[in-house]
Amino acid sequence: MQRRHFLKSSGLLTAGLYALRFPAVAGPFLPSEFKPGIAPPEKKLDPSWIESMMKRGEPMLYRKSKGELKYIGMPVGGITTGTVYLGGDGKLWLWDIFNVNQPGIIPKTLEYEGTRLTYSSGVDYVDPNLAWSPFYQETAIAIFDKGKQLIKKLSADDPSWNEITFSGSYPIGVVKYMADDFPVNVTLEAYSPFIPLEPDDSGLPVTVLSYTVNNLTDRHIEVALGSVMQNSCPLTLEKEESGKRTNTLVQNDQMKGVFFEYHPLEEKYKKNSQYGNMCLSVFGIEDAVNLADLDNGLSPDVLFDSQRMESLVNIASGPASALLIGGVRKQLKIPPKGEGKVVFFISWHFPNTTLPVRDSQSGNYYARRFSNSWNTAQHVSANLERLSALTHVWRNTWYDSTLPYWFLDRSFANSSSLATGTAHRFGTGRFWGWEGVGCCEGTCTHVWSYAQAMARIFPSLERDTRERVDLGLAFDEKTGMISYRGEGTGQATDGQAGTILRIYREHQMSVDNSFLERNWQNIKKAIQFLLNHDSNKDGIIDGAQPNTLDAAWYGEIAWISSLCLAAWRAGEEMANDMGDRDFALTCRNRFLIGKKNVDNLLFNGEYFIQIPDPLLPNRPLGSYKTCEIDQVLGQSWAWQVGLGRILDQQKTLSALKSLWKYNYTPDVGPYIRNHRGGRPYALAGEGGMLMDTNPHHEPNPYGDDITWQAGYFNECMTGFEHQVASHMIAEGMLEKGMVVTRAIHDRYHAARRNPYNEIECSDHYARAMASYGSFITICGFTYHGPKGYIGFAPRFHPENFKAAFTAAEGWGTYSQLRSENKISAKLKLKYGKLSLNKVFLELHKGHNAKGAKVTIDGKHIPSSIIQNESNCEIKLVNNIIIHEEQELSIVIG
Repeated sequence: MQRRHFLKSSGLLTAGLYALRFPAVAGPFLPSEFKPGIAPPEKKLDPSWIESMMKRGEPMLYRKSKGELKYIGMPVGGITTGTVYLGGDGKLWLWDIFNVNQPGIIPKTLEYEGTRLTYSSGVDYVDPNLAWSPFYQETAIAIFDKGKQLIKKLSADDPSWNEITFSGSYPIGVVKYMADDFPVNVTLEAYSPFIPLEPDDSGLPVTVLSYTVNNLTDRHIEVALGSVMQNSCPLTLEKEESGKRTNTLVQNDQMKGVFFEYHPLEEKYKKNSQYGNMCLSVFGIEDAVNLADLDNGLSPDVLFDSQRMESLVNIASGPASALLIGGVRKQLKIPPKGEGKVVFFISWHFPNTTLPVRDSQSGNYYARRFSNSWNTAQHVSANLERLSALTHVWRNTWYDSTLPYWFLDRSFANSSSLATGTAHRFGTGRFWGWEGVGCCEGTCTHVWSYAQAMARIFPSLERDTRERVDLGLAFDEKTGMISYRGEGTGQATDGQAGTILRIYREHQMSVDNSFLERNWQNIKKAIQFLLNHDSNKDGIIDGAQPNTLDAAWYGEIAWISSLCLAAWRAGEEMANDMGDRDFALTCRNRFLIGKKNVDNLLFNGEYFIQIPDPLLPNRPLGSYKTCEIDQVLGQSWAWQVGLGRILDQQKTLSALKSLWKYNYTPDVGPYIRNHRGGRPYALAGEGGMLMDTNPHHEPNPYGDDITWQAGYFNECMTGFEHQVASHMIAEGMLEKGMVVTRAIHDRYHAARRNPYNEIECSDHYARAMASYGSFITICGFTYHGPKGYIGFAPRFHPENFKAAFTAAEGWGTYSQLRSENKISAKLKLKYGKLSLNKVFLELHKGHNAKGAKVTIDGKHIPSSIIQNESNCEIKLVNNIIIHEEQELSIVIG
């Protein structure tokens, strides 16, 4: 892998890359405060900055006038259908839909301080990509007013727009255009349908461009919007291939369009990965025109030519080398101070993929649902009201919250990686992912087990991946090993444990026990695999422990063993759910022994460590007595699935405080200047949490046999940072957890780089979807579909809290008002249904509950309560089902 080549060959890396400068959020610092081996212990964060960070705030608005639009690329295609970016100015770019599967979103290298950066070593972090498209596509508006025609391109390519703003509330990007010399303002909403729990509805190969035109005058105005596109099917051609391209007019009773396709000379080309078609269409046929033969060059002006009210031909064709452009337009008459709306669809259909996995022979999943891109557009237009409405309902539900807007942005933005070249779905139905775009194949267990987003938003995809791949194609029936990159690969200890925890999470996000029942025997074997790797049965894993830092570590390793402790606890819970009492007891006993030993043997008084393997003559690569970012990963995972305490509470808090003290820095510049090695995922002047530090100046801190992987220790990788942030929030270290999250958010401010592309080993790195875990813990969310319970214990302003939630069959909004002697909680279902028999709430400390009043839309629901300190269980006498738009209300006095 190129990341390995980079770390091995680079001796300079990021040290001294930039002059020392400090962000405004902290300081001032003296040089003496930056001590070797650690971050500055005193963070000197500006109290006013912290105060502002904790406020609700306003939606983020990026502006052309501030130079904040050039790097923005919000994915606005369907999940697992490729990558289409919405630029900050409303122009679509990248167009990674042709099954090229290149490494990185735009392959390039950069000579950087004596080394060459590539897609896997941070080139796109240091040198963010500007908007670029491999073919011509553009939208424009024409105004017919006072006998004159005014035309403007709807992008920054037209400098006459005084202001263009971008507001990104994924999955919908909103772009507004304003000009002093123009009698209308234009607002674009761009998206692909995105409905949690519905991967088919959310996996459509289409981008919807919905333009609203506001008439600013006191008179009627005639307006036309038009969109043009080059026939780029296929994107590139083999030298011997010289068929023809055609643009064909298409129409039904709902829309008009242009169908772009390529006709190869030889039939065998139809199996090529770039073979396929695209369609540009406009919704509504009244006053709409489709044109197949716009032959006057790269300009949309011809769309508004009064002499071209209809296409000259129904089919325009030309050789493969020809520039063939088609377009659609729609006219509106807008009353004074009124508005009009035009909706375009751009759909695509490239069925063949050549990814390195057997299932890819079945092609792309969407191609099994639709025969071509026009068929996709027809499906979307026929279902537009439902698809658009539910996409907006979800967006509004997510942001209808008391949480800060920036936090909602950052915790959900990485879900958009599912709509990039990182994520794929084959015709067999199998989900498959790179670690990052085009890098490191196989839905790698030790990377994807950090990701929390897909399991909560599209649980059926995660469930199928556990069953089809981890417990199927990648499973060794004899040993219980789960191959960490799918079929035909080896083991990863952390990936094995993480996958067992994911199996438990997927069970929780199910309606009933059927998933668990079908897979229980293989799940037991997978858990037994970890039990067998604790040869002396002391609850601490021994022997070779291959892990996500690309090496096999040896010895007694707190972070790996803590993850196994959590996996054994999950095994205990699943065994109990299956009535397998003997295996539940086996898991329970090993967990208790391991918890005691990890707490007592692997805690150094400040944080958790690694003890070398005494049987080895030298210490191979490891973290040993240093302060490693994942040291309490098992406890962090436990909070995601409601497993309770895995490690001692005070020792866990001490470990997290040590990470804050030694690893978090408001400015990474001084550290990376003095600690060479690592890829540049945070630069001087930017804050972050370092992977590993050496607080006590240990000689040879990372072992006696140092290998290239040691470079990882000097990096800031967002997936690991999000994991720690979520854990801090869960443990009551709210402010510190949010500071870590905000540091990432600020590194990905649009003025610096693309806010929707958190980079590790390539673009849109899957581990970054750990950000959703911070949302889970800030809500104090627990859920178990088969057992019928849901719970909330908000960590952020519990006196007045509101946020979204997802469950196995529905999603909606939870809100609560809490005082010293009363809590009023409401669950409003916005989609689907929710089956419950218990609700868990957290009362104000000292509140002695006197009883609960439970209603659904005012109808009394019999219940009882059990209180344990501040925790309150509301047990419903009968199981209830809450339906869409119904509201469950609980009042406890």
